[in-house]
This record gives sequence, structure tokens and C-alpha cells, in this order.
Amino acid sequence: MTIKIAILRETLPDERRVAMIPAVAERLSKLGATLVLEQGAGAAATYTDQAYAKAQLTLEPDQHKLLADADIVLSVQPPPIETVKKMKAGALLVSFIYAQAHPELVKILRDNKITTFAMELVPRISRAQAMDALSSQAALAGYYAPLLGSTYMQKILPMMTTAVGSLRAARVLVMGLGVAGLQALATARRLGAMCEGYDVRPETKEQAESVGAKFVDTGIDARGEGGYARELTAEEKAKVRQVLSQHIAQADMIITTAAIPGRKAPRLIDADQLAAMKEGSVVVDMGAPNGGNCEGSKSGEVVKVGPVILIGPANLSSSLAAQASELYAKNILNLLQQVLKDGVLKPDFADEVIAGTTLTHDGKITNAAIQKTIEGSGEHA
Repeated sequence: MTIKIAILRETLPDERRVAMIPAVAERLSKLGATLVLEQGAGAAATYTDQAYAKAQLTLEPDQHKLLADADIVLSVQPPPIETVKKMKAGALLVSFIYAQAHPELVKILRDNKITTFAMELVPRISRAQAMDALSSQAALAGYYAPLLGSTYMQKILPMMTTAVGSLRAARVLVMGLGVAGLQALATARRLGAMCEGYDVRPETKEQAESVGAKFVDTGIDARGEGGYARELTAEEKAKVRQVLSQHIAQADMIITTAAIPGRKAPRLIDADQLAAMKEGSVVVDMGAPNGGNCEGSKSGEVVKVGPVILIGPANLSSSLAAQASELYAKNILNLLQQVLKDGVLKPDFADEVIAGTTLTHDGKITNAAIQKTIEGSGEHA
């Protein structure tokens, strides 16, 4: 019997991506699967139903029929609980889940015996790079951040010489030099800005310099596990603040990208530092959906805080939905190639990539940290 893969239409108002695009769907079907698309799923990302039809996908307007016998379900954002309830026991869900923010959804996935591949859990190791959806989406978000910020500035980014004199290049500071931060630096530099990059991990100095930016060295080493920064002590934060305040005050645009998985975004800029910035300067706070890197930022809103225009984008990668969907679809294809062979779904849970990505399986939460958070009270122990 052929494996059926169902592709969901996203329901969040600011989400325009789709989990599978027509070109990648053709490659996925060669693994021995029949693909069914919820009608209109790709429209917001510029992929029409007609484009999917050319890829031999079936269109289905009824979500219940779509999911009732689906073996694999693909989504971008965590699906609504009611959607999960329509899935059959033993089915595989591939999606971002963000378990700490959606504990009730995780419990339903567990109790309904859904196997869940949470895309944010893909291990950050060399072998899994082609499946790393966090990185692929962060790269596009980082690219877009300085473009977004520039539309709110009342000056240009590059130096320009005119008949009546020269205009200075804008100063751009990027705080947090992961995938998104380095892409933001590279984009701002290509647009002609004078760029500085800061990260608590000193090994990012060479990466910042490789894209033409100067590195702000505070003397603090905060390397953590899994490629992320650890949280700073109070003393370390004070030292970092002292060094950074001058650079913050001089910037025309700041882009903040710092994140700690499963936790509130670390505070990088406070109200006093914002108040010391130049009138009309801009901050793009990419940490806004998780509480914000900047004091006063609001997810999905643009606010004026003292002299600063503070932008809190809720979903930057969705702004580039066509290519963000393409990269995400390829991440999923590369993941499913590990578990789908000749039309048979056989995940190897002893494999470190599959084991690391799996959130729920056979009625259990299999990720130890998330299991402790959600079932720590003794429930389902």
C-alpha cells in the first residue's frame, strides 16, 4: 500500500509559507509516496494549486478526508490541536512544534500516538545540515532584516557623493552572530553600510570579519552547548553593557538576533541604551516573538521608543515565503529520505539524527528535556 503524505494549509495570519513546493514534491514522490495537498496551501507563497497539479499532486478541500488515512503530515507552524485529532494513530507529523510554548499540543501528540519530527530539534551536526530548517529559515530572515530596517531609516546605507557634497555611510551594528546575524551583516555590508558585529562567543570574530564587518570584543567568552551562547552572569552582563553602550549610541541601525532555544530571548539593549541613540535610529529586534532582545519591543509591531524606531517582526522568513518554502521543503525531503525507502516508512530511532529530531513516538514524549518540562509534575510518568 502506497504511503500517503498530506500537506497542510497554514492557519496563522502572518504565515505565508507552505511545507512543500511543487518541484520538491516531485522528488518526494519518487520515494514511493502519494502526495495530497490541502487546497490553497501554497497560494500565499506564490505556488498555485495548478502548479501542484502539474506535479501530479491531488488537491483536497476537506481536511478530515485529507488526514484520515495520511501516513505522513507536513506543516510549517505547529498545527492546531483539532487538526492533530483528525490524524490516525501511528501517523508521522513533520513540523516546527516549539514544545515549551505548546505543551497541550505535545500532550495530544503523545496521547494520540503520533510520531512527531519537530524540525527545531534537528541536531546541529554536520550530517544533518541539509535537514536543519532553523538555519535555512534564519538565513533568509537575517538577509531580510536590514532591508526591512532600511525602509524606516531617513538616510541611505552606502556612502554617496553628490554635486553638493558627500553623504556618509550608515553605521549598522548586528548583535548575535549566528546564521541570521551573519546574513544580516553580509547584506548590510553589500548595501554599503559600515558594519560592526557582536556576539558573546569570541570564535565568531573571524566570521564577522569574513563578511567585511568589524568585531566588537567585550572580553567575555560565553560559549554554550549545541552552537548556542550560554546565559551571562550579572557581572558579565555589566561588563558587556559598558563596552557595548558606546557602539549602540553610534549606530544608525541595530539588528538583534540573540536566542536561547526554549527560553525567553536574552535582553541585549535596555531603555537607557535606547535613549542614548540618535534621533531616527532604527532597531530591528528579531527576538521580539520570544520576549524581545530590546526593552520595549513588541512582536508584530513598530513602536517609537524615545529617539528610536523599534521594529519587532513576528515572522521574518514568511516575508520571503516563496524561497523560504523552497528551503524548508528541501529540509523535509532530506529528512524523509532517511526514513522512507521504496514506499515503506521505517525510521531508525537508533540513528542520532532521527532520535534527536523525534519529539513523540508510540504514546511517549521521547525528548528527555521536554518530557521533564511537560510531565515533570508526575503526569504520565
